[in-house]
Amino acid sequence: KRNLPGYAIGGLSGGEAKDKFWRAVSVCTDVLPQNKPRYCMGVGYPLDLVVCVALGVDMFDCVYPARTARFGTALVPSGLLKLRSSAMASDFRPIDSSCACYVCAHYSRAYIHALTPREASVAAQLITLHNICYLTTLMKRAREAIMRDRFVAFVRAFMRGLHPDLHYPAWAVEALASVGIELCVDQEIASTEPDAT
Repeated sequence: KRNLPGYAIGGLSGGEAKDKFWRAVSVCTDVLPQNKPRYCMGVGYPLDLVVCVALGVDMFDCVYPARTARFGTALVPSGLLKLRSSAMASDFRPIDSSCACYVCAHYSRAYIHALTPREASVAAQLITLHNICYLTTLMKRAREAIMRDRFVAFVRAFMRGLHPDLHYPAWAVEALASVGIELCVDQEIASTEPDAT
């Protein structure tokens, strides 16, 4: 019953099933004050972030952007980009053409791929910079969507980018439905059509 400046949700991201994960977050956000920041410790997968924002979480921290970078993996709107893959050796595009980070503006996938065996720490630093920018931009877009009352459309667009086949993880569908965000195809099509007015 103390009036604290904010509240932390911890003890998650320890390998529990996603169905249990979202339910634990939901129980916490249901009872924590809505007028205080709610911080979810150790959560960093893009899908988890978007679902947790929908459930009412405000802040996050996680080693995921750096840890996944050490394995040569970049975060992109469609999921994960494996920069150590041999297919990257001749790919001169940026990690993500829609990303405004320094790495995407100055280095190609092929360049970072070439660094991975010899200069793995340099490659990891570059990918970490990109990954942090990706997640920061994702959260900025979520915040802007909330402020513009466009969060449902934001979530649907994010999910379509991550799962273009529309085969969404059942736990995410259920979690989002619990807060009134339906991911059915008819609603998605309707949300992309221009207003008739």
